[in-house]
Amino acid sequence: MKAHLVTHMLILAVLTFSSLAHADIYRYEDPDGTLHFTDAPTDKRFKVFMRDIKKDRKLRTAFKLPGYARYPAQFEPIILACSREFGVDSSLVKAVIHAESGYNPTAVSSKGAQGLMQLMPSTAKGLKVADSMDPGDNIRGGVRYLRFLLDTFKGNESLALAAYNSGLSKVAKYGGIPPYPETQQYVAKVLSYRNNYR
Repeated sequence: MKAHLVTHMLILAVLTFSSLAHADIYRYEDPDGTLHFTDAPTDKRFKVFMRDIKKDRKLRTAFKLPGYARYPAQFEPIILACSREFGVDSSLVKAVIHAESGYNPTAVSSKGAQGLMQLMPSTAKGLKVADSMDPGDNIRGGVRYLRFLLDTFKGNESLALAAYNSGLSKVAKYGGIPPYPETQQYVAKVLSYRNNYR
């Protein structure tokens, strides 16, 4: 019964995430692990999870790209073409690239993820990406993978983003966004960035 409740609350939180993206988001975790998210806290146990980027000066500053980044506009034609091809909102693609690599086409993570959309070698191979360091190949593969995840989760962007960050198996295991701070913050960050690219 408890496991069912946890899963139910996680899914409920995920489904409401997008509607909360324009306001401060507060988070509270029950002793049994149930996560609660709201934009109108009624209990002092709720703590700020993500601030409204439009109201928070620090977040607006943090939205700026790092110095090593290429100018995002140079990738616009590729992003728009791939977004149209796979039916994925271009603002979501831009937000993922921003969060993943800061628009650095030669970025390599400590885990081996590569390029603008930080594709793992095994994922890139499955997506038939010839060169993850090539912006065109990388973006096309990344958008194709986003499309797959969106289809898998019936269009739920929060779940798709959680899977992009932590893997499909983790989202399936927890029945929603995994209880990992990194993944939770990643989902919130990408949705926040997306609003800036619209």
